[in-house]
Formats: sequence, structure tokens, C-alpha cells
Amino acid sequence: MSNLEFERVTVRPMDEFNQALVSQVHPADWVNPEPAKVYDLVVIGAGTAGLVVAAGAAGLGLGLKVALIEKHLMGGDCLNVGCVPSKTIIRSARVVGELWDGKELGINIPKHIDVDFSAVMARMRRIRAGISPHDSAARFQKLGVDVFLGSGRFTSKNTVEVGDQTLRFKKAVIATGARAAQPAIPGLEQAGYLTNESVFSLIQRPERLAVIGGGPIGCELAQAFRRLGCEVVLFHRSSHILNKEDAEAAEILQKVLIKEGIRLVLNAKLEEVVTVTEGKRLYFSSNSHRDSVTVDEILVGAGRAPNIEGLNLEAVGVEYDKQHGVKVNDYLQTTNPKIYAAGDICMDWKFTHAADAAARIVIKNTLFSPFGLGRSKLSSLVMPWVTYTDPEIAQVGMSEQQAKEQGLDVETIKIPFSSVDRAIADGEESGFLKIHHKKGSDEILGATIVARHAGEMISEVTTAIVGKLGLNKLSGVIHPYPTQAEAIKKAADAYRRTLLTDNTKRLLGFLTKLS
Repeated sequence: MSNLEFERVTVRPMDEFNQALVSQVHPADWVNPEPAKVYDLVVIGAGTAGLVVAAGAAGLGLGLKVALIEKHLMGGDCLNVGCVPSKTIIRSARVVGELWDGKELGINIPKHIDVDFSAVMARMRRIRAGISPHDSAARFQKLGVDVFLGSGRFTSKNTVEVGDQTLRFKKAVIATGARAAQPAIPGLEQAGYLTNESVFSLIQRPERLAVIGGGPIGCELAQAFRRLGCEVVLFHRSSHILNKEDAEAAEILQKVLIKEGIRLVLNAKLEEVVTVTEGKRLYFSSNSHRDSVTVDEILVGAGRAPNIEGLNLEAVGVEYDKQHGVKVNDYLQTTNPKIYAAGDICMDWKFTHAADAAARIVIKNTLFSPFGLGRSKLSSLVMPWVTYTDPEIAQVGMSEQQAKEQGLDVETIKIPFSSVDRAIADGEESGFLKIHHKKGSDEILGATIVARHAGEMISEVTTAIVGKLGLNKLSGVIHPYPTQAEAIKKAADAYRRTLLTDNTKRLLGFLTKLS
């Protein structure tokens, strides 16, 4: 065995929880194995896509030799700086949101809500550490994967170098993910800023926080930190937040953020950041008006940049773009037919569940298709996604605009939650369900749900699209009463009513009178 020398990894603060995390996903005493003569599959990157490919290939029971390379923390963004930590603090923040709504529900809450920010963050670190064994180096070693900690670099058409070791492969997968992009704002780097990769290391609450970017990440964290006691100003370059999502859904959330005390600066152009005695001062213009704001911390949540550096992709003929990452075809194959890619490094869908689904395509296309067992396409996936604000915004399939751009005649059924009894009882009437279907057909093209638990509801529509179940079938599905998911049945029933011809309506009216 070869003991690779690598820099000791730390995650601030190095308390008992982060020590436990690191001991699982980048243990200091890890000894890299002696490489096999040749690997059936070498995977670079142990985020969601890489982990699923490695575990799936090793678990087929075919005796395949699989290597997994990770230079930082196994589990990638999802475990360490993405889904797990963000949703954990969002859960704490949601309690505050519910308390703010208490008066409307007949519950008198003291005006001042005592948020123990350090305890919120400690809970997050504890939960993250508790989940980490699932993504650990030791677990994957037990699954039969050779785990190498260090930077992977292609050195020839069939070799990857990790430290002083060379791994030969038949096929390889690039799954190195992406990182937060740095906006080109003069003075920002000198002043210092947070991203999703560093914000979860906070142990003290910044009293004043600027968030750059009104996309999903920016909106989620802006709302969470506002509820946890920060004064928040959110900068977004467009005329409304979430400008890539359903406009009505974005408008509902925008009103909520303003109501909760977040200062929105839209059509924003950030001109300069200067460090002053009081903190970090951002100079900006908005709608031709120039102004400034001083904060304690700046959180950047605008865009992602692919992790392509250091891979030496030129040596193996893998084409890439510095903005969009590795170029792949619909089978997730790069311009080198022996090398595939999956996840944020090559896909527009930058979601954990998208990386998981893509990894399964890679397993099939690298290991089974050579034997004539068929190939899977990325374009065949029906992809739901959720913005985890309160209310949540969940979507799947095509929007109305996308359907029209593809030349489809589309009709939209909208069910406001003000007409759904459970939403009324919950005091959550402001959201809606939209279902887009082909004109003259019950085929579902896409849907948007705005509700506190929209992410839990969207899967029913996703299942219907995947299973080619139209609105007629959904109309026959019995939903428990009262639930907010009843909105889906209401939409299906609304479609069924459109099928009634004038003659049928007259006949039913006549029969009703006779009865």
C-alpha cells in the first residue's frame, strides 16, 4: 500500500461535530490502496454523481474494479455545503416564520423571538456529521471501491495520476461538480465574502447581511438568515427575483420576502465594495438611482462555475467550456468516447437528484450498452425541482412559455389554494397549482406548485408524466380530505368538466330534474 501525503483537511469550526464529519469524509489517517492493474471504471469526484456511479458499479456483483478519487470532502456539495446544511437551517428558520404567523392563527407570540444562532448552526453541524457515514471513505471501501484521496489528473488516454500513483482505466467518469462563481465587482475579493462553501462555518450571527443573487440559493438563504435575526438586503440584477421561474410564483415569494423585512434591490448594478470602519460598504445603482449600504458580511449566491481546473482534459481530448463545463452528448459521453461526465460539471440541472439520475445513466451507458443492452439519454429524464423558500416553489416539466416555444398548443389549469379547504384551514391560501396540458388532450406537459410543502406534492405530477398518466387518470385518484394535494385532483376534475359537450350538459340537466 502507498500512503499518499495530502494536506490535512479542516472544516471550520473544528468542534466535535466537524471533527466527526472530517473523520468520515476525508480521514487524516487514510492510506490510499495500491492501484489495481487496470480499473473497469475510474471516477473523479465523490459528490453525488461520483458516489452513485462508484457504488452502483461496484454493487452490480460483476466483480468490476472501480476507483473513486476525491481531493477534498466526500459527499461533495450536497452533504457538506449544500442540501444538508441549508435545509437544516431552513428548518430552524421556518419555526420563526410560523411564530410570526401565530397571531393570525389565534396564538399570541411575544414580539421578540429569541433565536440562538450558535445553537442553530451547532444543530446543523451535528446533523451533517450524523449523515456523513453514508458518504464516508470507509463505507465505500467496504462496498469494494478503491478510494483515493488526492487530486486526480489525466496523464494519457487511459491513465489518471493521483499523487505518485497511476491508475489505468477502461472507462472514466468526470464528476468534479461546480463551485460558487465570483461576480466581477471591484473590491469584493479584498473585502472578503461568503459563499455556500463558507457560510455554514459561521458561529456568530452577522447583524447585517448582503446577499448577491435573487435566484434559488440567494432567496433561500436570504429568507433563512432574515428569520434567524439578520438585517438582510438582497441584490438582484433583474426586475424581479427568480426571473427564470414562473412569474406568478416569483411574485408571491417576492411579496413574502418584502413582508418579512428583506430589502430588495432589483435591477441592481453593484459597482464597488469598500472596507470601512463600520463594515463592508457596497456601492450600487438601481433604476438610475445610486446608493450604498454597509453590512457585516456579504453572501454571494449568483451562479456556478465548473471545477475543470487541474484535470488536464486536453491530454485526453475532452472538450470543455469554462462557463458551462465539460461538453457531453445526450448519453453523457464526452468528446473522448471512453470518458463520461455527470452532475454539475456538465449539466444545466444543478440538483442533487439530477446528479443521481445522471449517474444511473452513466452506469448503464458505460457498463451495459457495449453489450447491446441499450443506452439511456439525459433528455429522457422528467426533472422536478424545488426552491426551498417559504412558501416553496416546485416545478416539473415544461412551463407554458417553453411549450409554446416548442410549437405545442398548450392550455393551463390554475387552482388557487384559496379554494382548497386544507390550505384555508392552514392559513396558507396565497399559493396555487398550475398544470399545463396539450390542447385537446389530457397529456400533462408540466406543473408549478406554490405552497409551504410544494416539494412534497410535486412528485405526484412527476409520476403522472413519467407514467404517461393524463388528467383523466388523475381525476380518478382519491386524495384524503382535507389535504393540500387535493388541488391536483381539483385540476384534473376541472379538465374533465371541459369534456362535457353542450348536449351532454343539457342531458345531465334533464336527468337531474327527473331525479
